[in-house]
Amino acid sequence: MTLGLTLDQARAIVAGTLAAGGERGFNPLTVVVLDAGGHVTAVERQDGSSAKRFEIAHGKAHGAVAFGWGSRRTMGRAEDFAPFVTGAGTAIGPLVPVPGGVLVRDAEGTLLGAVGVSGDNSDNDEAAALAGIESAGLVGQPD
Repeated sequence: MTLGLTLDQARAIVAGTLAAGGERGFNPLTVVVLDAGGHVTAVERQDGSSAKRFEIAHGKAHGAVAFGWGSRRTMGRAEDFAPFVTGAGTAIGPLVPVPGGVLVRDAEGTLLGAVGVSGDNSDNDEAAALAGIESAGLVGQPD
């Protein structure tokens, strides 16, 4: 049973994300793909990716699935009202409120899951995630 993304789709997103990071000269990346239920479907950590990148990438993706918006919007919420994000993190679990957590939708807008990327600056992490999602023929929602 799948909850959104298939393993093949998740693997395609990871491959596209890492390829985009390589083409753009980004630091080594860690990519976490979750299905719509928040379950880890695929993970890859490039050689040289620093410690705890899984936890950061997972927190970006997990927060996106939990809220139904990308982590860029969560950053905005944190800037406007930090107690909301602090409280939400206590209630829902891992939550990293910076760009790099992107929702994955199909062409009809159905939520399939989320991608979290960590390793470079947050804007570059988000750009790599969007490129990976697009390379898999899907639609990314960063905010």
